[in-house]
Amino acid sequence: MSPDQLTGAAVNVSFRRGGDLSERSVAWSSAAVEDLRAAAPWRTFRWYRGQKHYSGWYWSATVRDLVIYESRLELANLMLADFDERVRGIVAQPFLLVAEVNGTERRHVPDFLLDTDSGPVVVDVKPAQRLQNRGVAEVLEWTREVVESRGWRYDVASEPPLPRAANIRFLAGYRREEGISSEYCDAVHRAAHEGMTIGNLIDQFPDRPSALVRAATLHLIWRHRLHIDVDTVMTNRTQIGSVS
Repeated sequence: MSPDQLTGAAVNVSFRRGGDLSERSVAWSSAAVEDLRAAAPWRTFRWYRGQKHYSGWYWSATVRDLVIYESRLELANLMLADFDERVRGIVAQPFLLVAEVNGTERRHVPDFLLDTDSGPVVVDVKPAQRLQNRGVAEVLEWTREVVESRGWRYDVASEPPLPRAANIRFLAGYRREEGISSEYCDAVHRAAHEGMTIGNLIDQFPDRPSALVRAATLHLIWRHRLHIDVDTVMTNRTQIGSVS
């Protein structure tokens, strides 16, 4: 594969405008990041009998809107991105990359485009066992070259560590501000200090409903106002690492 086939100059990108869903195609090297950040999903999922993947919509606290996913693995990594405080925007199925590679048209739709504090990050989600497939590896390597030709970051995400995935899936149940008492959040935040366990913190409020105090505590962890080690199994004995 020649260098000019790997650079953004030889690649076109197509995307759907977020408002009217009209399609636009431009050279990858000249595509405006603002347009791609506001793009609608290039493709959407369909339900059918016997399908082998699990598709759906996830309400993202980051974008305060629904984001599509096409598998449980995509959902797991979508939740991780939603929890990541460095991520400011998430677009699923953001665009279609098209180029002629060795006389054959290559087309690829990445799974996510993340708008982060350090710049755009394009993400493809693939099970670890599929990364050894030659065809899959070639497409991912080509995509990496194309994305990095813009100075952007490209990540291939597979199965996240089980404790992290389980913790964030659990915390995601408390991501919405609706139903969480702001009064309780303020009180819990004032009472929290480094080294206190989650159970100790909840016990500081014996005269208040423990379910509401717990919900406020977990919401504060989701919002990174209370910090814990999400890479170890979370229990009542989990210590608060810091308060911000």
